[in-house]
Amino acid sequence: MAVSISRLSFEHHRLPLGIAETQPRISWRFSGNAVDWEQRSYDIEVIRGLDSGRKIFSANSSNSIYVPWPDSPLEAAESATVRARAHGQSWQSSTPWSDWVTVETGLLSPEDWRGAVPIAAEREQDVDRPKRPIYFRKPFTVESEIASARLYITALGLYEAEINGIRVADHVLAPGWQSFEFRHVYDTYDVTELINCGNNTIGATIAEGWYSGNVGFNGGSRNVYGDTLGLLSLLLVTLQDGSIVQVPTDLSWKANTGPLLAAEIYNGETYDSRLESEHEGWSSADFDSRDWLGVKQLPALKGELVSPDGPPVRKIEQRKPQRIFQSPSNTTIVDFGQNLVGWLQVKVEGPSGTNISLRHAEVLEDGELALRPLRFATAADSLILHGNGPQIWEPKFTFHGFRYAQIDGWPEESALNDQSITAIVIHSDMEQTGWFECSNELLNRFHHNVRWSMKGNFISIPTDCPQRDERLGWTGDANTFGPTANYLYDTAGFWQGWHRDIWSEMQRNGTMIPPSFVPILPNYDYPISAAIWGDVAVAGPWNIYQAFGDPGMLEDQFHQSQAWIDTGIRRNEVGLWNRTTFQYGDWLDPKSPPDSPGNATTATHLVADAYLIHNTELLANMASILGRHELAGRYHDERARLTREFQAAWMVNGDMANRTQTAYALALHFGLYTDNKDRTAAAETLREIIAENDYLVGTGFAGTPSLGFALRGINATNDFYRMLLQTRVPSWLYQVIQNATTTWERWDSLLPDGSVNPGEMTSFNHYSFGSVANWIHQVIGGIAPAKPGWKAVTVAPLPGGNITNAKTRFISPYGEVSTEWWFENNQVEAAAHRNGFHLIVQIPPNTRANVTMPNGGQTMEIGSGYYEFHDPEYLSP
Repeated sequence: MAVSISRLSFEHHRLPLGIAETQPRISWRFSGNAVDWEQRSYDIEVIRGLDSGRKIFSANSSNSIYVPWPDSPLEAAESATVRARAHGQSWQSSTPWSDWVTVETGLLSPEDWRGAVPIAAEREQDVDRPKRPIYFRKPFTVESEIASARLYITALGLYEAEINGIRVADHVLAPGWQSFEFRHVYDTYDVTELINCGNNTIGATIAEGWYSGNVGFNGGSRNVYGDTLGLLSLLLVTLQDGSIVQVPTDLSWKANTGPLLAAEIYNGETYDSRLESEHEGWSSADFDSRDWLGVKQLPALKGELVSPDGPPVRKIEQRKPQRIFQSPSNTTIVDFGQNLVGWLQVKVEGPSGTNISLRHAEVLEDGELALRPLRFATAADSLILHGNGPQIWEPKFTFHGFRYAQIDGWPEESALNDQSITAIVIHSDMEQTGWFECSNELLNRFHHNVRWSMKGNFISIPTDCPQRDERLGWTGDANTFGPTANYLYDTAGFWQGWHRDIWSEMQRNGTMIPPSFVPILPNYDYPISAAIWGDVAVAGPWNIYQAFGDPGMLEDQFHQSQAWIDTGIRRNEVGLWNRTTFQYGDWLDPKSPPDSPGNATTATHLVADAYLIHNTELLANMASILGRHELAGRYHDERARLTREFQAAWMVNGDMANRTQTAYALALHFGLYTDNKDRTAAAETLREIIAENDYLVGTGFAGTPSLGFALRGINATNDFYRMLLQTRVPSWLYQVIQNATTTWERWDSLLPDGSVNPGEMTSFNHYSFGSVANWIHQVIGGIAPAKPGWKAVTVAPLPGGNITNAKTRFISPYGEVSTEWWFENNQVEAAAHRNGFHLIVQIPPNTRANVTMPNGGQTMEIGSGYYEFHDPEYLSP
């Protein structure tokens, strides 16, 4: 089959409009099943403005990801259109030219903003209460034919922009959440089609969002980054004659309040549609704004204005009700059949003044919404009807985590059914890259739940949970889940922006400590120097590099990794963790009390020391990759020395100080046994511990990611299959048989009797324990990167647990990697003479793979293409 380029991309941008890189590196993916196809050279064609014209650049290189920009640097707001083709070896074909893709830079310096300043409404506002959203507008005139138009915009809060009464693009909750004291994202939109020749008006609605709204826990705090809602934007309209119409935010704008009365992240929105009549057409050119307020200039933003690294949050899909019923208290409950993140859209008609209340919850308890897990968040939206006919309404500046909604005040004039209410699902618009399914339907449902928990918690930042008064970027959770996330979606740009904030926060006050959550809330007493959570500064960049193979990003993030290991960690006299430090430890292990989630069965500093040694090794590997060999040697030596200190501190004759799954799993997986006899004994001890626990899970956040791999490393994969497929609590599938549609924060967030766990930490949408999906992809699915960025692939499925078939698919930086295996004697349609184990493998062009069949046979190296393997002697274990 011929080879072609299926996608051309720039840096890690899904849509390269308004990017910060003036020399954006270029990558391309391949499609096709050509056998052993390897790139020998490539051509890149670049079209720029009239002066530069069209150029073709050629290079003899096998590199097809992060290829250097071949032309002179782009200037601010400059575009180039690019395509590429790749040439195989001398006996192989070349690809056709790829599709053309346009890349365009954003505004690169303060001067590029052409005098635009942040503005606010000239009105008093109560800074200690929810801030009423503000509508801004500015008329402008275009007097000749338009060539193109770009809008650059951000907010002190959240924004939604309109031009001539039409919404600009489809971003929601923009510009997202950053460490606003250091980095403030602006967005770029192509608005050419929205501009008229003649009179125009641009408008923007601003709500408080994370910037000045209530965020945090224990009731939260307001005005974390500022106490005023503001807008900063620049509209540039380029005319056919080359002249430019500039519309910056300045004192000529006007502002007012409108139908949106309140919009809070935790507490929801209140919208009074009776006020729409005096507000109708507010962003149109013929609207009369004489009664609107003036604006005032605000101080310059604290954070540097930057283009986004990751994709925006968007409305991704819709869910219809599966059931509408009356609760025991006679309230109306809507069940969407899926715990999701977003909001409700309603289509309704009723008398003026009718107040419809929409409350949200993840689960029911005694047939009613279980609201206690929300803590201080009310998670309720309110729509007041205008009475002038049918209405379609949904919130704009809040989000909720929910499966169930309670509807109060619905008018008798409208039927409440699947046509009148819809759940809108939102998340950062990352490209889906990973799929898995197998013969065990419960495991498929669990994998489905893992994906939904990731979607619901990847909203601008990686949050812990999306429903209660928290929703913070907890670093430990992201650390443990990172490899799974990197398989399910293309997270490269998403992580890049977040790690920029991690590094900024680490440098705050010179501590070099990654906060427990990022962005930090400056009015909280953080950061805490703690393992696993702080270790994201090392493990995060390492996992990103393994998944995407970008040495440039690794170089950028190496500083934070080294600073954490060298400076941020609080050590004792032998270089292990200082025993007086607070540690989260094996957070939420199954035996931790409901009111004490950190009170685990494994010593917190044992866990911390194990992770310290592991991350020292990762840092040594990173230094070696970056060519810092002397530094790499120093960290490798330090890793060996710390291992001896760990053994002295936490082992007695090879026995761990704590006889727990976590203690032994970490020691085995992280290579903390240096004596083969002790390691063999430890392996047997871990198996005994698991058997004594009736193959139920005994790990929390810290131990869970390592448990399955530790067992694989001691040839006890079948033991882990027995654990993975358990359905009693604590286990992964217990959640599934309890009808969960996302993964839980606690192993028993819902107790067997159907009641909600009494602990405060009781979320039903929390991805941490979904980290086991990394094992599922690698061991059941059988694929993993053998080299960074999947330049080489390991294919080594290990069937077990009576699973008779599995399909796994991953879109790597080079193209699609897939495996499918089955036992022929379980296939009804199979020919009688074709028994045993079958494996189909697909490897993309310009990569290679090592394939190991599960019977322990020799490893075979293959190039790109489609392959079938058969072992007639290997039967289902």
